[in-house]
Amino acid sequence: MNKKEIAALFLLAALWGASFLFMRIASPAIGPVLTIELRVLIAGIVLLLYVWMFKKSVELKAYWKQYLIVGALNAAIPFTLIAAATLHLPASVAAILNSTTPLFTALASRWLLHEPLYAKKWIGIGIVGVFALVGWSPVPLSIQTVFSALLSILAAFSYGCGGVYAKKAFAGVSSLSLSIGQQLGAAAVLIPWVAFDIPKKQVSLLVMYSILGLAVFCTAIAYLFYFYLLANVGPTKTLSVTFLVPVFGVIWGMIFLHEKISTGMIGGLAIILISIFLLSDTKITIKRQEYMKG
Repeated sequence: MNKKEIAALFLLAALWGASFLFMRIASPAIGPVLTIELRVLIAGIVLLLYVWMFKKSVELKAYWKQYLIVGALNAAIPFTLIAAATLHLPASVAAILNSTTPLFTALASRWLLHEPLYAKKWIGIGIVGVFALVGWSPVPLSIQTVFSALLSILAAFSYGCGGVYAKKAFAGVSSLSLSIGQQLGAAAVLIPWVAFDIPKKQVSLLVMYSILGLAVFCTAIAYLFYFYLLANVGPTKTLSVTFLVPVFGVIWGMIFLHEKISTGMIGGLAIILISIFLLSDTKITIKRQEYMKG
């Protein structure tokens, strides 16, 4: 990769890592469901404006049913679960737990597509890393903490299933079409639930800016960097963003939310990332990497 492509990779990781920061700010104020509904709806509209301005071609009508499914599995469910988890977990912990997504994608590929799995022990190491992270994080271990960690793990599992479904259902469909359809599909899935999550207090400017940052920068603009990398360096090198997202999630949490980082968190993150690195060297290949967004 040249300097421009490396810069794009780090910017993508920084944007996706910042999504945990913005969810940590917005979710307690307006609720997880409304936070994510605004995220996917605004992001979908911004991407549609991009298509209109640059006269891009997208396929939406022909796959509307599939977009509802992938929107649920790859955005509505995991985004909302992570937003709910950030009610009680630091953004940095949520970001690290989300880094287990490739491990669950490998499992989902084995179960749903019957792809050979050569890395069971590395997945096991990744799970050990999760327990090390939760057990030694600076957050007091409580029922709420464990439940929130479980929500983050379920989100990673949903991403894994969504990535496998996208691979199977959208062969030949452009990444841009899939991304727009996914955001709009997720918005449609979440609409019925928004009524149960309407804020009762006036929303602050900080929360509004966090929603805009989450939707415009961490989702819409991040996808444009993602498309650029896919086109220029291919999916394999683009996947290396997986290793950088939790690092930026931790950095943003430390800088802006003054979150404390424990030795156990660093160790847990290291174990998970080593597992992902070893897993990426197996015969398991995932061509579409739409799952790794916070």
